[in-house]
Amino acid sequence: MTDPIADFLTRIRNASAVGHKTVEIPASKMKLELARILHEKGYILAYKVVEGTPSNSIKIALKYHPETKRPAIKKLQRVSTPGLRQYTDVENMPRVLNGLGIAVISTSKGIMTDKEAKVQNVGGEVICYVY
Repeated sequence: MTDPIADFLTRIRNASAVGHKTVEIPASKMKLELARILHEKGYILAYKVVEGTPSNSIKIALKYHPETKRPAIKKLQRVSTPGLRQYTDVENMPRVLNGLGIAVISTSKGIMTDKEAKVQNVGGEVICYVY
């Protein structure tokens, strides 16, 4: 696997497309931070680290609309790839869906959303867009 973040996003995208309640993903520090951000912003119900396997994994409970059963995550888009890194500064921070979505940014102060990065006045690598 050359791009573990793309694998993380693809597993969530595929599981929500077919209507799975949960998805299990191999754990890493970066993936745990992404899961934390998705949970804080309301795109997933919950997440937890499952120990006991040779490598730990993250179990993510996906969120759906109660009546229409549509997934809360409409689109997960990888922006910066290992072959083409995409960086931004505070002045050129991306706006996802005119402010309704989030851009996940890896900064020198940790992984955060575009709005949090603007407040802290830091730029960094644009990991993905979520809406």
